[in-house]
Amino acid sequence: MSTSSALNRRAFLGSAAALGAAGLALPSFAQQIDPYTGQPIIGATPGATPDAGAVQYDAESNQRHNISSFRSQDWRPYFDNLTNGAILCDLTSRAVHFWSEDETVYRLYPSSIPVSRDLTRTGRTEVIKKVEGPSWAPTPEMKARNPEWPDFVPPGPDNPLGTHALWLSWQYYRIHGTHDTRKIGRKSSNGCIGLYNEHIQELFGLTTIGTQVLLM
Repeated sequence: MSTSSALNRRAFLGSAAALGAAGLALPSFAQQIDPYTGQPIIGATPGATPDAGAVQYDAESNQRHNISSFRSQDWRPYFDNLTNGAILCDLTSRAVHFWSEDETVYRLYPSSIPVSRDLTRTGRTEVIKKVEGPSWAPTPEMKARNPEWPDFVPPGPDNPLGTHALWLSWQYYRIHGTHDTRKIGRKSSNGCIGLYNEHIQELFGLTTIGTQVLLM
């Protein structure tokens, strides 16, 4: 790693930690606006990663509705078959459902979703790559908006993708873990779907290349 890259990474992590401290110390911090997302900030976790920045507050969300819609689903309304297994990412209930090809395994996980509509993509895709201990790099658009962000973050506790990641056929879109557990259940990503590290590790083991994915 170059000296410049190391300095940028340290500067980013330092600023994230400072934001977290400020969020805990000053209640008025909740009224500040994140310059990246344009959303009110309700706090930040020390060591927060650039995948979402500070935890976001969605003023239009109906938490009671989200909770009531977080329930088991049948795969048939969403998929024609279960070839290679299937993943449903329900953006309304902020939940990820998985069905195995032989229907013997069903899992339901809480998830994070994108912070805004312009970062949200819906439709059908599939798992094209599986990575344990993923590295992270900002997309060109993210880097343009946040030039202070590091060009590369290696695997480890500072990585925005957590411990495991599933690459989708859409460029830059992933289902991945997160070390910042406050993101789960919130609009808090730059387009990806985030899970607790324990859950992505399990889902990682259940999926295969070609697992069907529907975001809706």
